Amino acid sequence: MDRLIYTAMTGAKGTMDQQAAVSNNIANAASTGFRSQLHKLRAVEIQTEALRTRSFAVDASVANDFTPGPIQYTGRPYDVALEGKGWLAVQRPDGSEAYTRNGSLMLSPAGILQTREGQPVVGDGGPIAIPPDTEIVIGRDGSVSSIDPGTGVVNLVAQLKLVNPPETDLVRGDDGLFRLANGAPAPADPNVQVAGGYLEGSNVNVADQMVQMISLARQFEMQVRMMQTAEANDRAATQVLSSN
Repeated sequence: MDRLIYTAMTGAKGTMDQQAAVSNNIANAASTGFRSQLHKLRAVEIQTEALRTRSFAVDASVANDFTPGPIQYTGRPYDVALEGKGWLAVQRPDGSEAYTRNGSLMLSPAGILQTREGQPVVGDGGPIAIPPDTEIVIGRDGSVSSIDPGTGVVNLVAQLKLVNPPETDLVRGDDGLFRLANGAPAPADPNVQVAGGYLEGSNVNVADQMVQMISLARQFEMQVRMMQTAEANDRAATQVLSSN
């Protein structure tokens, strides 16, 4: 009977974690460059001497769906979408690198090119500073050029650091940004290309996530019923033993 409780209890907890992930996916269905998260459960044996027959369920596979999202035209000079695989490098407050597909960029009051969340975009020489009173153009290769409105002179300002590490080496942080599992910066990849004036949408399929949410709700209900059944069996067994 306690085997039933272990399975149902840990299964219910894992299902709640899956529901939280699906809820987060649905909440980010309109977030630029968002990658949906996947959770899978598996059975694990309890490593003890006395309870070798007991097992519980764990959330053993937390993965990410790296399928590209739809690309939409915005016309903003600071918007970039990555074509195919690749990532845009940004600088974290601690100086480390992180990677995102959200190319909705803007200028800080100090003229630093950064994300909407305030992370500076990394170039070939660190954070990219845009000259004042100029227009910028982001090329297909990630080059950032400034144009003087008065003279029309074009100057190369910097080169976006575009990377394409193996997806299996990437982990998602609590801030939603990705980084390498070993903490090292990824090398720049000259084959990664961007589309200026475009943004990539989220790859979340809302209909699929809603179906999954309904399925998880039914699983959770079944696991709660299993715990209620175990409680009823325990109560019945206690009555039988006490009558003897």
